[in-house]
Amino acid sequence: MNGTTQLRVAVIGAGPAGLMAAEMLAERGFSVDIHDAMPSPGRKFLLAGIGGLNLTHSEPPGTFITRYRERQADLAPPLGRFGAAELREWAHGLGIETFVGSSGRVFPKEMKAAPLLRAWLHRLRQTGVRLHVRHRWLGWEDGGKKPPRGLRFATPEGERTIVADAVILALGGGSWVKLGSDGSWMPLLAGRGVELAPLRPANCGFDVGHLAGNAQPGWSRHLVDRFVGAPVKSVAARITDARGQTHERAGECMVSATGIEGGLIYALSAPLRDTIEATGSATLYLDLAPGRSLARLTDELSRPRGSRSMASHLQSKAGIDGVKAGLLRECTTKETFADPGRLAAAIKALPIVLAAPRPLDEAISSAGGVRFEALDERLMLRALPGVFCCGEMLDWEAPTGGYLLTACFATGRAAGLGAADWLAGRE
Repeated sequence: MNGTTQLRVAVIGAGPAGLMAAEMLAERGFSVDIHDAMPSPGRKFLLAGIGGLNLTHSEPPGTFITRYRERQADLAPPLGRFGAAELREWAHGLGIETFVGSSGRVFPKEMKAAPLLRAWLHRLRQTGVRLHVRHRWLGWEDGGKKPPRGLRFATPEGERTIVADAVILALGGGSWVKLGSDGSWMPLLAGRGVELAPLRPANCGFDVGHLAGNAQPGWSRHLVDRFVGAPVKSVAARITDARGQTHERAGECMVSATGIEGGLIYALSAPLRDTIEATGSATLYLDLAPGRSLARLTDELSRPRGSRSMASHLQSKAGIDGVKAGLLRECTTKETFADPGRLAAAIKALPIVLAAPRPLDEAISSAGGVRFEALDERLMLRALPGVFCCGEMLDWEAPTGGYLLTACFATGRAAGLGAADWLAGRE
């Protein structure tokens, strides 16, 4: 494709996926307009970088791809062409140096998202890309054309219709409504015959259900008053899902007003959510003392405590105090505390019954969206030739740790290149 073509592409969504698609098309000489409903681009991207922008992960590609669970085969082509190494090299091309943290996660040296976004937008403008903010997509005009070409937008000046030769949809998932990812595009695509999976929360917290130590579902008032927001550090978690597969992770989590959340829980959110959907609840087992064996804990707790309180005995013999002790009392019975063997077993596998994921809008990301079966190898909708989809609006999910952003960049690039190839074929 030469640099004189006037074929016009509309990119809807100014997150990483949409911006990357726009970059691919502009580099190949297409006229590109980006439309976004928010007052400025990259709102969710900027928020994700407030605590340090986790751009990608340094683990080997063979391990990296497994983080995408059932959709790893679908994401293997775009990630194989633009994975962690290529993403870091791309960032370096913007003048953004990166480094690998102790956990293998990759961050910009400045840690923030804003410098990268500024440099990227500057480069896009230099290539002729035009950005239109406060342009909320309303769907297609009803003209009977197949595929439909007129794109309707709500703008500050009223409704506007534009015509494009190809369309890139990069509208995000269903989490973070206030940042533009509200899933409002789902009925627009469903009405055009696109195969969709329901949007569900991913990387989310969970509400507790009926616990052994309480008469009513949920945390007791005592635990809420004392420990909401308290981090539960250096623990391990395990869940056996509805299919009998066991999932284990180590890390830390946090007590919330209604349940439990944090990195450790987010890493297990997919099997927890799926198990709740299948059976009505899921039991998470927390190992509160992963550095101590069951035999050692049983031996230590069996020693006479004399005049010491149970709290003091737990702290000195098992290293259990604070929020860990609170959870232990919350999720067990008095009889458990009276038996050193049962108490040690509870410390190693404390059962926490989870009843529901937190609402979609509270989730870090979402599962569901446009099924890959509705797309061809270029990420073009089979039902709507000339319309391409990318980013979080596709039906995949991944844990935090750089995997979410990497797949958004990679699928955005794939959709942009796919649109360029399709337009070149038409011309």
